[in-house]
Amino acid sequence: MAERLLALMGPTASGKSALAEKLANEYDGELISVDSALVYKGLSIGAAKPDYPHHLVHIREPIDPYTAADFAIDARACIDDILARGRRPILVGGSMLYFRALLQGLDNIPAIDPEIRVAIEREGRECGWPSLHQQLAAVDPVLAGKLHPNHSQRICRALEVYRGTGVPLSDWQRADGDSIADQFECIALCPEPRALLHQRIAARLDDMLEQGLIDEVRTLWERGDCHTDLPAIRAVGYRQVWSLLEGEIDAITCHEKILAATRQLAKRQLTWLRSWPDLTWMTTNREGRLVQSPLTTVEVVNSAENTGSDSGHACWKHRIEEMLRNF
Repeated sequence: MAERLLALMGPTASGKSALAEKLANEYDGELISVDSALVYKGLSIGAAKPDYPHHLVHIREPIDPYTAADFAIDARACIDDILARGRRPILVGGSMLYFRALLQGLDNIPAIDPEIRVAIEREGRECGWPSLHQQLAAVDPVLAGKLHPNHSQRICRALEVYRGTGVPLSDWQRADGDSIADQFECIALCPEPRALLHQRIAARLDDMLEQGLIDEVRTLWERGDCHTDLPAIRAVGYRQVWSLLEGEIDAITCHEKILAATRQLAKRQLTWLRSWPDLTWMTTNREGRLVQSPLTTVEVVNSAENTGSDSGHACWKHRIEEMLRNF
């Protein structure tokens, strides 16, 4: 059986990047970023841009929105190129919609007039997103029931699709996509207990602020062509600092809002992951070492001997277990 590709997932601040870098070095791999903020130029500190080389980082201007469909196309091209050069592609990140678009396929939703989105976003600012959530519940109760009333981005997308096509987004999502999920081994990294993840999030935010997050956002703010309707500026951290620069909140409130938004992001990522099919969880401790594994060391060794070290089912699982035990 041919070796499957690795999709390394997990909530923000879970240690995915550090692990992926070690795997790339050890197994002749190249990393493909699965991050909806890192695709934009100028988003580095707040997007936790790694020093290690990744594909699909800083490939778009912040005024040029990048979609999950764009990512699926670009990621497949990267995978093909890496494989053609005899190396291993490793996908790593926490943008679950990007992973879904690539692995499970895209819905065949036609192009929608951009003015529809502009109008919805204007209505959201004026009336509040809970009001638009009620509108969505009237036309797409299936999807509305899954969304928080303040989840602006997904409510906007759902209404955009309905207003542009006359068909609820949940109906589009029932269509079979061009799935390549069977080509991937999906592994999620998560520290436990949850308080440890929150501590990492807080410590990383302090580091970002010390490194110059506010100045980074100020550079975007002073360009004159960026605004809060852009996905790049809506990214966690950037939209809160933007409000600070606009004089809408003070520095203490900005810090609190970024921290809360990052924790909410991690919660949403974990919700996605809990429903992800055929996912292997790897739980780590404060030092980043493995503390929970579906197989014991003896079982891992026996399985590796039976399947071969570089082929067969779940070989990435065995490699990561061994690496995390000695992290």
